[in-house]
Amino acid sequence: MGKHKNKKEKSKKEKDEKPLLTAESETKPSKKTEDDQEESVAEGALYHDIHDQPHSRMKRKVYEKELEKLAVELVKLQEWVKAQKLKVVVIFEGRDAAGKGGVIKTISGIVNPRICRVVALGIPTEKEKSQWYFQRYVSQLPAGGEIVLFDRSWYNRAGVEHVMGFCTNEEYEEFLRSCPEFEKMLVRSGIILIKYWFSISDEEQERRFQDRINDPAKRWKISPMDVESRNKWVEYSMAKDKMFAYTDTKQCPWYVVEADDKRRARLNCIHHFLSLIPYEDLTPKPFKLPPRRIDTAYVRPPKEEQTFVPQIY
Repeated sequence: MGKHKNKKEKSKKEKDEKPLLTAESETKPSKKTEDDQEESVAEGALYHDIHDQPHSRMKRKVYEKELEKLAVELVKLQEWVKAQKLKVVVIFEGRDAAGKGGVIKTISGIVNPRICRVVALGIPTEKEKSQWYFQRYVSQLPAGGEIVLFDRSWYNRAGVEHVMGFCTNEEYEEFLRSCPEFEKMLVRSGIILIKYWFSISDEEQERRFQDRINDPAKRWKISPMDVESRNKWVEYSMAKDKMFAYTDTKQCPWYVVEADDKRRARLNCIHHFLSLIPYEDLTPKPFKLPPRRIDTAYVRPPKEEQTFVPQIY
């Protein structure tokens, strides 16, 4: 009994002496990569399918397996859009670092760039500022057989322009009044308009900002404007709420993507996108390549006459 009691007391003492997590240690960059962290979270899961744990981050292997399936369907949709001359516009909006660019990159990396293109407009020129607000976006709309992915859109006016003071209050209010009518006009013209809002928590946004700062290859993604906007979380929340109140219409609803887990967000968004447009499989059937013609008369010039890229790797 005495030995058993001593072991329990020793165990309790070791537990009590374990250093607490301080605020400083919370902000210290981890040596583990994001993938390592996500893998370690999921290793203890009881199930190893797509819904292994409701709050765990999706494992890369699971993500890649599911994405392979969706990629096949995206190609089918692309061929259907081309054949039927459909005009598709997909808007991606959300806070900084919410994952909009990630899902756009995922989609555009699968489909034909001649059918599906990305539009990410910069700051308007002085000439564009003098035009009808929607004018520079109208010129980017799809022709028949095209899909256009807007990485941010005309909703800049309801978000960053309003919060950061880049437009007048009159311009802001006019946008809220006219935007629903503008979008109805697009739909009546035959455009399929789909709007996604990527929702991210302030804690996750902070973590992603810190990751970008710590990674030289990603540091370009965070701008002085992002840092300034970071202190206006409530203002952006209020702007988003008002934007939804005016523009979340029956004809052109907003679809909210929970985006704290990047991989789940991408899969959920792509899956939902595919569900909104009925399509048939027009993918070209596989075929056998005919024998290659061999021309024995051709003489290749000496390699020394050509300039090759150095074999560094």
